[in-house]
Amino acid sequence: MNAKKQALGRGLSALLAISESEEINYNDNATTVVGSIASISVDLIEENPYQPRTKFEKQALQELSDSIRHQGIIQPITVRKLGHDKYQLISGERRLRASKNAGLEEIPAYIRIATDVQMLEMALVENIQRENLNSIEVALSYQALIDECKLTQEQLSDKIGKNRTTITNYLRLLKLPAEIQLDIQDEKISMGHARALITLENVDQQLAITKQIVEKGLSVREVEGLVRKINNPEEKKTKKTAAALPAGYHTAKTSLSKQYAAKIEIKRNNRGRGNIIIPFISDKDFERIVELLK
Repeated sequence: MNAKKQALGRGLSALLAISESEEINYNDNATTVVGSIASISVDLIEENPYQPRTKFEKQALQELSDSIRHQGIIQPITVRKLGHDKYQLISGERRLRASKNAGLEEIPAYIRIATDVQMLEMALVENIQRENLNSIEVALSYQALIDECKLTQEQLSDKIGKNRTTITNYLRLLKLPAEIQLDIQDEKISMGHARALITLENVDQQLAITKQIVEKGLSVREVEGLVRKINNPEEKKTKKTAAALPAGYHTAKTSLSKQYAAKIEIKRNNRGRGNIIIPFISDKDFERIVELLK
């Protein structure tokens, strides 16, 4: 098991290598061999229960079907042998689906034996390495590797060659409400939008802003601004208060600035409490101001 996990970071090809302990087995008719490529009936191949990808682009799948219909399968799929005339897909679901659509009754397949954990690792690694997975599918893949293979985020980072911060950002998406996760999957909002929404603790506020993103086409920066106002409601009030000093304070500020030869700042809240700030530019300047204050 450890050897298989070490192979994870090197990609699917490393995981598919037959171990020394894996035996060469023939089925009853001696037509398929574990560790070889054979033509298998598509009806004998079960779907991969660990397939992270949930969406397959119809047009691209149809184009692949047309290609297979005219040119056949160029790259075999990979399956694991479950028993007599019974196989389970490890990788190549698009090719299998397209082959069925093209009307093929058999498909070339690389046959091997794999445990459930190895199946999960191989399926996830193959899909993580693809560029067309949506953010939620990537996040679910990371979470499955952590849960099923008992990995920490640091270990996962080492194995798949991704920065830990990147992994953490993806995993945080799974804390969002299901409605927002669906919008990410459907590409109605981006991962940038989602990362801004995560900082809101109120689910209703998250959903309300998501609705605005979809309906008004808000940019990530605009969403970050909305979220910042919700999370820091006093920020705008403080700025307004600072700019609304009574007339007498402005006169005193000017007088003090001249007296201490420094740019004095006065901050005051609505209740009349505040601070007078006298800046200095060096130790010598500090000593000068202290002398004046005596």
